[in-house]
Amino acid sequence: MTHTDDPTAGRTARQLRRIRSFCAAGVVLWTASSAWTMRDSPDGRPMWTSVLLLAVFTGLSAMASRWLRRLEPTGAARPAHHAAFSGRAQRHAVSKS
Repeated sequence: MTHTDDPTAGRTARQLRRIRSFCAAGVVLWTASSAWTMRDSPDGRPMWTSVLLLAVFTGLSAMASRWLRRLEPTGAARPAHHAAFSGRAQRHAVSKS
């Protein structure tokens, strides 16, 4: 059994995507905060706090992306992509007997 056969892999991937988007928002927030505090009080405690939190959220985002990449199937292990159901009745060959 591979990790792609695991029924919880889909839930795990979905949760990691949520975590990654949360951390990306944190990176954006703390980048703006760091830039603002560098302008107002360069080399002060608020600036270093913002830079530290920026580094934490960047690391968490990178780790979530790495774990998500490990969960995704690669190459031939990927499931086939099927077209969405169009709502029309499917036409099948009918044998005449």
